[in-house]
Amino acid sequence: MPRYALRLRRFTPETRPDAWWQDVEVELDAHRSVLDAILEARERDGTLAIRFSCRAAICGSCGVRVNGRSGLACHTQLGEAAATASGGVIVVEPLGNMPVLKDLIVDMDPVHWAKVASVQPWLVGADPGRELEYEVAHETMVDVTQAMACIQCGACVSDCLSLEVDPAFVGPAALAKAYRFAADPRDADHEGRLRRLAEDPHGLYDCTHCFACIEACPKGVAPMNQIMRLRRMATTDHAIDDGNNGRRHEHGFVANVRRNGLLHEAELLTDSYGGRLHPRTVPVLLESLTAVSRALRRRKVGLRDALGHPHRGRFPEIARYVDEIEGRPERVELNLYVSGYDDEDPGAVASAPSGEDGANAATGPNPRRRRP
Repeated sequence: MPRYALRLRRFTPETRPDAWWQDVEVELDAHRSVLDAILEARERDGTLAIRFSCRAAICGSCGVRVNGRSGLACHTQLGEAAATASGGVIVVEPLGNMPVLKDLIVDMDPVHWAKVASVQPWLVGADPGRELEYEVAHETMVDVTQAMACIQCGACVSDCLSLEVDPAFVGPAALAKAYRFAADPRDADHEGRLRRLAEDPHGLYDCTHCFACIEACPKGVAPMNQIMRLRRMATTDHAIDDGNNGRRHEHGFVANVRRNGLLHEAELLTDSYGGRLHPRTVPVLLESLTAVSRALRRRKVGLRDALGHPHRGRFPEIARYVDEIEGRPERVELNLYVSGYDDEDPGAVASAPSGEDGANAATGPNPRRRRP
């Protein structure tokens, strides 16, 4: 039976003010989980603290960082962890972006649960006096199923880079939960939810698209995708002009790519605020002069590229693609979480069945359709 070396980050505030490391060795099969190894270590040292329950990747209790990546200890096999370990030592730490209470247990209340509660995680009924249940078509609930798979383990919160910079950011887990209700056709406060998230300086537009939450999520919820859907609903479906300039930035970004063929970042700021001479643009331009001068001084950007676009006119077909997509009467959103098809199986879509039982199978079962 193979032996595995673990390095556990310990924090015992009742005896030591600073965190410390404990090295242990366990003898377990490679298919056994990191949680099994931690519990084996706890049999020898009863002071080791970890939160766990189901051991089946359902309850979300045993979230930790293994070799620097957040996930579930019960969902990480020892053999896989050892393969990515530096020097063969599996490093186990508590989740990030949350205060540590003891050893591998973090306080999820202020950073996770309080923010989930802040997005109003319940349905607002359109008719409180309604006695019969709402009948909801299957195709309208496709995207919601993905957000509903969240087990609130906090792995996405732990790896969120935006939270490292702005601890007040609502966070990926809370925003994924917000999408679950904002996209539910039974909810009566769609626009209100979206407007509150769009107007919050730490809300919808504080995400930096780093994909860390998608990589960390053990259940395939893909929180960043839900955040992008929330933005699309706010900007396109409800035309919410927010104080964070999110909607104007989105439209300015598309206009910039359509005009230049490739994104010209030097023009993106003015495009987002309405043009070079718009009253909104001037103060923002003045605020950015310090950053621009620093970038020029450090040669991160050249003066010629800042004033002109080296690729302008080289990709005339881009404008045609943008016009074609924006001219469609409906917006089609494919949810691979439900369809089961991905890029690793290119033949699946081509060979998908058609007909009444397999309707829309080539693009997943009943893809969500919205007006653009």
